[in-house]
Amino acid sequence: MVISWWGALIGLALAIYLILKKLNPVYSLMLGAIIGALLGGASLTGTIDILVKGEQSVMGTVLRVLAAGMLAGVMMESGAAETLARTIVDKLGDRMAILSLALATMVITAVGVFIPVAVLIVAPIALEVGRRMHISKLALLVALSGGGKAGNIISPNANTIAAAKGFGLELSQVMIADFIPAVVALIVTVIVARLLVKKGDAVMEADLGDMVDSDTGNLPTLGQAVVTPILAIVLLLLNPIGQVAHLTLLTKVNLDATYVLPFAAIVGALVMKKGRELRDYARVGMTRMTDVVLILIGAGAIGATITSSNLPQLLIKGVEASHMPGVLLAPISGILMAAATASTSTGVILATGSFAKAILGFGVAPLAAAMVHTGAIVIDQLPQGNYFHVTANAMHMDLRQRSQGILYEAMVGGSAMLTATILYGFLHLI
Repeated sequence: MVISWWGALIGLALAIYLILKKLNPVYSLMLGAIIGALLGGASLTGTIDILVKGEQSVMGTVLRVLAAGMLAGVMMESGAAETLARTIVDKLGDRMAILSLALATMVITAVGVFIPVAVLIVAPIALEVGRRMHISKLALLVALSGGGKAGNIISPNANTIAAAKGFGLELSQVMIADFIPAVVALIVTVIVARLLVKKGDAVMEADLGDMVDSDTGNLPTLGQAVVTPILAIVLLLLNPIGQVAHLTLLTKVNLDATYVLPFAAIVGALVMKKGRELRDYARVGMTRMTDVVLILIGAGAIGATITSSNLPQLLIKGVEASHMPGVLLAPISGILMAAATASTSTGVILATGSFAKAILGFGVAPLAAAMVHTGAIVIDQLPQGNYFHVTANAMHMDLRQRSQGILYEAMVGGSAMLTATILYGFLHLI
């Protein structure tokens, strides 16, 4: 059954409008899917069929997202992420403060910690360094947020999993493809943040007054902290290595993220001698992933409504008629969906679920996932989202101060998006 394009488009617009009006995102997406299907010409029974089809399409991603929760729980709750952050900052020292803070946030986000949590972990260290080195809060924010964005696109987290599965790729393929854009984003972060060192409000003594020093004696050692991320990355890379080297044994093993991420988390916890806390780590990880899973269910519904319509075909014809390169639909869809929802994960899920079919219809390679993914980090830091307010509180900034960073963060995300578009869009077509 094919429903009309305008019904599907109204459903998507309604879902985004309701999200902006602070209705629960899951209900917003579900309601948009139902209204869109009905307006598009589906019967009540047909609408249910579309919704069920959408939910079935995201179940594979749900499994992998839940698996990622185990890894995130271990890295956050065991202190491993804080150990990584403090080691990087201590080793690079005050002279390279901006680089050390950006790199620390990038690394702990890249190993599976959610970007808001990564900023919360590094923020106290950043404010201490900023006060000592006379670095403005704005520069510190850009360093942390930019580093987090760079790490976010190479992390085995929910948005990377959604980008991979939306285009039929392995998780490791998207992580590898996003590595160069991530490095570019880190470089741009350091450059922009250094230009802002004296711009904006300074860190005051009051910003440090309510901080409680971490019990560093109870933190794992660096050697213990890196076991989980290194093991996860090595195992995830076995499939691509086997394909490149034509090693049949490795390709037959097919180590999916569903197995790899919890296994690496469990081994890491045991190495850190925190096996007894695994149940608590799993509980925290599951709690963190619950919202993402629910959004996946809602996004699956709206995505099925759109793909069940003739909108993808009309979109292809419209882009062809305008003579705009079809490859640009990938980054643009990521930018628009993430900006509308102020969320990288939700933006990627919506963009892949709604536009992957149309993007691939232009003959663009599946690595378009990298373009969608990097597009989603350009302006996902808008005030209607949770990330904006979490980072504002972490850096002791009011609304005005936090809003000053939006443009500079967009420059960082934009550099990653442009790099991915050139590498996997235009150069790939040559």
